Amino acid sequence: MRFSNRYLSGILLILIGIIAGTLFAFYSFYSPVDDRADVEVTEVKHSSEPLFTGEQLEKLDARFLFERIAERVTPMVVYIETTVPFSRNDVPDDEFHDEDSFWGDMLPKRARTVGSGILISSDGYILTNNHVVDGAVNDEIEVVLNDKRTFKGRIVGQDPTTDLAVLKIDARGLPAITIGNSDKLGVGEWVLAIGNPFRLRSTVTAGIVSALSRDVQIIDDQMRVESFIQTDAAINKGNSGGALVNTSGELIGVNTAIASQSGSYQGYGFAVPSNLASKVAEDIIEHGHVRRALLGVTIVSIDASLAEQLNMDRIRGVYISGISPGSAAEKHGLRADDVILSVNGEKVNESNQLQQKIAVLTPGDNVELTIYRDGKEINKQVVLGMLEREEEELAERQQDRRESIEPQEGDEEMNNEEGTREVEFAAFDLGFRVMAIFSSDQEQIRLMIIDVVEGSDADSLGLEEGDQILKVNGHKVEDLQSLKHFIAQNSESNEDFSFEIQTQNGNTETIQSK
Repeated sequence: MRFSNRYLSGILLILIGIIAGTLFAFYSFYSPVDDRADVEVTEVKHSSEPLFTGEQLEKLDARFLFERIAERVTPMVVYIETTVPFSRNDVPDDEFHDEDSFWGDMLPKRARTVGSGILISSDGYILTNNHVVDGAVNDEIEVVLNDKRTFKGRIVGQDPTTDLAVLKIDARGLPAITIGNSDKLGVGEWVLAIGNPFRLRSTVTAGIVSALSRDVQIIDDQMRVESFIQTDAAINKGNSGGALVNTSGELIGVNTAIASQSGSYQGYGFAVPSNLASKVAEDIIEHGHVRRALLGVTIVSIDASLAEQLNMDRIRGVYISGISPGSAAEKHGLRADDVILSVNGEKVNESNQLQQKIAVLTPGDNVELTIYRDGKEINKQVVLGMLEREEEELAERQQDRRESIEPQEGDEEMNNEEGTREVEFAAFDLGFRVMAIFSSDQEQIRLMIIDVVEGSDADSLGLEEGDQILKVNGHKVEDLQSLKHFIAQNSESNEDFSFEIQTQNGNTETIQSK
């Protein structure tokens, strides 16, 4: 009898242990981790002091200079592999669940995307592109360091408006990059791009800064901030989220995109400036989201005809076409028809330049604007407001964006292996947005409408989401550049529009303005 009681007691203790262990594992797996940090715990290093002076650089052989920079920075760039949902039925077996198995039919398809990231603190915070990690399945993100150590990454926060995100890994004593001042960057300056193109770990390429403040309309967000550094350092798929560094080994950009008709490097790469990237990263680390400063104006760049209308002596500045009610601009006396010439003493001549200058500031900051008004220059002190965006709206927008670019049955394979997009976006004044989808062989491009603004000219014409644009006014369109050209050409001539489209059900129709 005693033996039976001991036996039953033993079984009971084992069951209690199993239940307790299961509950502990469940809690550990599902309990949220707050990766936000107080500034005294996590340090992001900034520097405006060059490693070499201009005189020293002139004496250095570029080969040895690049070798030293690569040796210093490569350990600070990581390899990121993310698992994301994917809806295609005809995909390679080695990338997805086995479709011939019972479980392959029951479970959702998944793809592995590859990108890069930058260690910005010694305690494991990583800066990368949002599109590298966006939509990760249960945060299934693997981070591989340069020394081949592997960690599970957690998303701390995302900012679709700049295509940036911050990850966290559980590690200490890591080599962290020093962030330089991208405002001091000059065209023609040598830069190195470091990342993982085509899964080739720790690849270093060299080039120069080709241009600054580029707006190439690749970020799919209404409040996007695009003022990219353009470089001819080779950037390919997988470089997204990697480092663009100067000759002092300082981070001056986050490699984000390429402009290409083939999907591979053709001499045009784009990086988010480090001043903007570090502001976004530090906000996410400290607050869990980006605190975006807001001026509250509608703006356009000044061109020759507008400068003439405003009686300006030369083409300069950014024109204010509207003021938002209750905004910082209205409260501090800015008006429609004002022209903003500079922000805190720094000249602005493009609308995206002004956006970037405001975006690197913090709500509540006092900013000095030089304004051209009625033939005179005046100064205005403005206390910036804050952009309010509900978290639910952000989540819905990201989900809608993922669904809008999800390939349909029979589509050519989109980018399912690399971080850099194989789709491109463009917005048109007629009131619609287009996504260009590259075929797997890169020889054909589908131009699909993904958004039509209600009440716009495009809406009046009868264009709808999902329509594929084939021709404009009888001209065949083969890419976004030709579509932009024919629409601009038609707008200048003030002629009626004619679009030949393929609808979602496969019918070809011609739509004309009346």
